[in-house]
Amino acid sequence: MIAKESPQPLAAEFQNVCDAIAMGVDIPQALDRMYQRTPIQEVNFFNIVLNIQQKAGGNLSEALGNLSNVLRSRKLLREKIKALSPDVITLDVEMPHMNGIDFLERIMRLRPMPVVMISTLTTEGADTTLRALELGAVDYVAKPTRRLSESIAALSEEICTKVKTAARARVRGSGAPRPAPGPKPVPNPGGAAEAGQNRFSHLDVIGIGASTGGVEAIGEILSTVPTDAPGIVIVQHLPGTFTGRFAARLDASLPLTVAEARDGAPVLPGTVHIGRGGRDFEVARDGNGRPVCRLVDEVPGTIHVPSIDRLFTSLVRFGSRCAGVLLTGMGRDGAAGLKAMRDAGALTIAQDAGTSVVYGMPRVAVEAGAAVRQLPLQRIAAAMLEPTPSEGGK
Repeated sequence: MIAKESPQPLAAEFQNVCDAIAMGVDIPQALDRMYQRTPIQEVNFFNIVLNIQQKAGGNLSEALGNLSNVLRSRKLLREKIKALSPDVITLDVEMPHMNGIDFLERIMRLRPMPVVMISTLTTEGADTTLRALELGAVDYVAKPTRRLSESIAALSEEICTKVKTAARARVRGSGAPRPAPGPKPVPNPGGAAEAGQNRFSHLDVIGIGASTGGVEAIGEILSTVPTDAPGIVIVQHLPGTFTGRFAARLDASLPLTVAEARDGAPVLPGTVHIGRGGRDFEVARDGNGRPVCRLVDEVPGTIHVPSIDRLFTSLVRFGSRCAGVLLTGMGRDGAAGLKAMRDAGALTIAQDAGTSVVYGMPRVAVEAGAAVRQLPLQRIAAAMLEPTPSEGGK
C-alpha cells in the first residue's frame, strides 16, 4: 500500500499548477514544474490529472499522457546514467518532456559528471548556455545555423574534440548561488587613490584569461573582488553572440560594474571589461597614463579572437603595476603573454591542476616559467591583489 502525502502540500502544489495554467502556461509545462518541486506519488496521480482537467478544461488523456511522458523520460535518464556511468553526457537544452537546464542542475548537485551542452547561438540560446556553464557544464556545441549537410564535417570534429576533452575534465558540483549584489558604486575617473581608497595603489590593471571552464571560474573569482579593486580586463573564449550576455549576467549578479569592452572605455577601479567575441582586445594608456580599452583588428592566422596572448602582451607596458591570471582552458593561448608580463615585473598567476576543469593553458604557462605563483581557484582573487614579490609580497 502506498502511503498518502499530507493534503496541504498537495493542495498547495495543485493550486500553483492551476494558477500557472490560468496565466497561460500550458498543461505539460505546468505539470513539469510541479514534478520538479514535488515527488509525485502514485496515489495522487489520477486525482491531480482529473482536477487539472476539470479546472483548465484540458483533455484528460492528453494531460495524463504528458505527465506520464515527463515521469518516464526523467526515470529513463536517471536509470541510464546509473547503469552506464558514462564518462560524458551530451545534453540538449531543448528535449521532449524535459528542461535540459533543470536536468543539468540535478546532475551537478546529485552526481557531478562532465556534460557538454547542445545549444543555439541566439540571444536566448546564449543565456541558456551561459547558465549551463555557470552550473558546471564543461563546454557546449552550437547547433548549425545553416543546412546540416553543409556543416556536418566541422560539427562532427568539434563534437568529438569537445567530448574527448570533457572526458578528461575535472568537474565540481554546483556551488551555492551568489548573493544578490548591493548598490553599485559609481566608478571614479580619478582612480582609487584620488578617492582615498589607496590599498591597491600598487596596481593599475589586472588581466584575466580563460577558456574551457572559465565562465564558472571567472564568476567565482569576481564574486569576492572588492569594489575598490583596480579595473579588470578579461578574455574568455566565447563567440560574439555570447560575450555581451556573459558581461550582462555578471553585472546583474555582482557589485562590480561589468560590461563588454568598448574602444576607449577607461579601465576604472571597480569595473570589469569582457573582450568581445570576434574582436581583438588590448589595453593602452590615455593622455594621463591611465589604462583604457582598445579594440583592434585581429592578426591573420590567430586561432582565438580575442586572444589572451594579445591582451596580456599589451599589459607589459604597465610593468610591475599590473597582474595577470591564466585560468582553466584547452590549448596554450595566454602562456606566452603571461611570460612577457612576468619578464616585465608583473605578478603572474596560473590556476592549479586540481581546480582547473581543463589543465591545458595553465600547464603550458607553468612549464614555460610564466607563472610567479600557481594557486587553487579559491585563492586567486586575494592573491592577484597582493603586491608583486619584488615589492615585498610573497
